Amino acid sequence: MSGPAVLLTLVVHLALLSSISFGGLPTVLPDVRQLVVDTHGWMTDQDFANFFATAQALPGPNMILMMSFIGWKVWGFPGAVAAACATFGPPCVIYFGAYQLWHRFRNAGWQPVVRRGLVPVITGLVIASGIVIAQAADADWQAAAVTIAAAVLMLATRINPICLLLAGGILGGLDLL
Repeated sequence: MSGPAVLLTLVVHLALLSSISFGGLPTVLPDVRQLVVDTHGWMTDQDFANFFATAQALPGPNMILMMSFIGWKVWGFPGAVAAACATFGPPCVIYFGAYQLWHRFRNAGWQPVVRRGLVPVITGLVIASGIVIAQAADADWQAAAVTIAAAVLMLATRINPICLLLAGGILGGLDLL
């Protein structure tokens, strides 16, 4: 597949995934990775992990940035713009309509039930995304050890995640990973 068909495939897939992503686009990262790495080979696992890390480190809407990076890699500047639009366009329309309905039925008894039910779903999807990113980024045992240590520190302490990012950056900058 080449030419505009590549861009169309990416845009349609991102629009669909962004439309069904409860809890934001990180919940469908495994599907995005499968499309761009496994199915089409548009990038490597390392590229994908690097795009994720860069998008997380930059201020602003990080998942739109990441999808723009992917679009850029796949089809240059037009790909970046199309991927960004496919990422935020459909959810904005859906969220606007859903908010109107949610607000209209704000006193309905089913709303607290829905809220409580979505918490474990979103939590599970975010954890699955974290596992996919860790698998893509951990090319050797040292990187896997750093990922596990960071996860344990995050779960066991109240350490600021910026400190962990800084430590990882320093280890990588010193070529220790």
